[in-house]
Amino acid sequence: MNDTTLVLSSFAEDVRHGLLQTPKTLPSKYFYDEQGDKLFQTIMGLGEYYLTRCEFEIFSEQKEAILRSFLGKDDSFRLVELGAGDGTKTKVLMNHFLQTGTSFTYNPIDISQNVLDQLKSDLATTLPKLQVEPIQGDYFDALGELNMNHSSKEVVLFLGSNIGNFSNESGQQFLNKLGENLSPGDLLFIGFDLMKDPQTILNAYNDKLGVTKEFNLNLLRRMNNELGANFDVDQFTHFPTYNPINGETRSHLISTTGQEVYIEALDTTVRFDAWEAIHTEVSQKYSPKMITQFAEKAGFRIVENFTDEGHYYVDSLWEKI
Repeated sequence: MNDTTLVLSSFAEDVRHGLLQTPKTLPSKYFYDEQGDKLFQTIMGLGEYYLTRCEFEIFSEQKEAILRSFLGKDDSFRLVELGAGDGTKTKVLMNHFLQTGTSFTYNPIDISQNVLDQLKSDLATTLPKLQVEPIQGDYFDALGELNMNHSSKEVVLFLGSNIGNFSNESGQQFLNKLGENLSPGDLLFIGFDLMKDPQTILNAYNDKLGVTKEFNLNLLRRMNNELGANFDVDQFTHFPTYNPINGETRSHLISTTGQEVYIEALDTTVRFDAWEAIHTEVSQKYSPKMITQFAEKAGFRIVENFTDEGHYYVDSLWEKI
């Protein structure tokens, strides 16, 4: 069985599980096919989508302070990035580290070998002096491997508020397991989108140009293309919500009419009532108190919080106790 068959089989099984339960759900990880990647790149440049700009601001304006915090009493470290993607934001830091003569090795970790190959090739051109050692596989397996084979301090990056794609309970479980795979003195540099004006948050997930809407609807197009479904995309709309009490942003696709959709790969017909919702994504927002509780429960102490000028976003540096 080739890799494509494995991916499609997993996709089909997750669609079966999500659309046949009540309420209906679809995993947000399937947003990211080729078209989804392009749409998300566009989203990151939108005026309403403040998250990427805020993290760029933090890295650009505070890179020297970040480096000092990473070094501590040591003069070298191993920089480990979970889900590195194209490494755009990380390059801001790594370029500064190289310019200052800092001794470090970069270990991007990703489940996709293709992503890692592209990143390594790009870095060979943009940062030719950088020592890059990609690791393909599960985050925790890769971290365990590093801990067994290396003695240098690890600085783990988990950027872009990716932790916000977890519920609070599953996010805590993820951080607990992450802590178990680090040694005392290792550092975790993790991005959190902070609670703020609810309208500012909603605008980031419901932009005026409708790009975020297309990003969500692309999930239906992907099922049509890859699973032989017959979704009429025009009969669905995108609807985000934000709860300022618990900080949870949720995205939904809503059927605007009663309809049936046949999915060939599953040989299954899915019934939608008019105005029935499919939950597609969680994007959690955090208070400083929530971040502190996360760190303490996972066995870390907060070393320093780096925030943008508007205090919309924080990159929090934690040390494993």
